[in-house]
Amino acid sequence: MLTNPPNLLTAARILAIPAMIGAFYIPGDFGKWATCAIFTIAAITDYFDGYLARSWSMQSRLGRMLDPIADKLLVGAAILMLVHFNRSPILPALVILCREILVSGLREFLAEVRIGMPVSRLAKWKTGVQMTAIGFLLAGSAAPWWLFADQIGWYGLWLAAGLTLVTGLDYLVVGLRHSTAPAPASTKRESRARPATIP
Repeated sequence: MLTNPPNLLTAARILAIPAMIGAFYIPGDFGKWATCAIFTIAAITDYFDGYLARSWSMQSRLGRMLDPIADKLLVGAAILMLVHFNRSPILPALVILCREILVSGLREFLAEVRIGMPVSRLAKWKTGVQMTAIGFLLAGSAAPWWLFADQIGWYGLWLAAGLTLVTGLDYLVVGLRHSTAPAPASTKRESRARPATIP
């Protein structure tokens, strides 16, 4: 299962993270371009692994598990390193990271009650804006002046943070709706029949 092409691309995205982090410490413009190139290639694989899995009928449980983990690790590592090197605004970075933790917790809870949480269209737009902004911030001052890389990355990350708040709230509402809903009768009977345990 791990050796099919979509899962190999996902695994490659995870393996690219240490290389990206190492590239941050390369001085000068070469280090910025290397970091940007690694991140961009890894981000592009996020599209192709899903496309190949659907078109080649290679969707698997392993892929569904690894794909969001790879995305969150890649984005989280890039944002933390950008903040560490003072190349990113802190507040939108914090909003994005907190949202990722929130959504991960909600997905874990909803999986326990056998409820799926599909990615919304707005969340896909958020991901696109976020990846683009991070890419520009990684290039930073190494990019030609006419690209306005720092400005596009800076304001793009703020826009991504705004979209993050909206989509995170949508997911939170879904999670609260199911967490406060009455339990099915069968679940109640099972809970009454199950002996109490002392922690």
